[in-house]
Amino acid sequence: MIETLTIVPDDLTGEQVLALLQLHLDEMHQWSPACKVHAMPAERLRESDVTFFSAWDGEHLAGCGAIKHLDETHGELKSMRAAPEYRGKGVGKAILLRLLEEARRRGYRRVSLETGRPEPFRAAQSLYAAHGFTECAPFGDYVSDEFSLCMTKEL
Repeated sequence: MIETLTIVPDDLTGEQVLALLQLHLDEMHQWSPACKVHAMPAERLRESDVTFFSAWDGEHLAGCGAIKHLDETHGELKSMRAAPEYRGKGVGKAILLRLLEEARRRGYRRVSLETGRPEPFRAAQSLYAAHGFTECAPFGDYVSDEFSLCMTKEL
């Protein structure tokens, strides 16, 4: 576990952040059919309904994550990603806890997410399940199928 991790709101202009987001998008396209890639590009993550956070280990970007406002009681987790050299070191958990803190601060009663079902997404599924997320019916524009897995947590 990284003990010196600093998680801060981010404007998505830094080179390290943009590179990590590009890696995220590239891997989503590698692991998912194009019609099932729901990862947002930096331009979309900069819009007013999304708050983006970056996680830093000193000067090194360790990961990122965002929360999207769906309505007054419901938020969606987006772009959860640990940098490759930080995977398995607690970065995802730290970001998840920070996003849940933000959701509670906003007064949301529920936080949801969409992830993939196949093997490359199992670590993410386990992280979310370990923090109280359970499978749910599709929300927003997501549809139920063999690839997408929607999960939610009541706050």
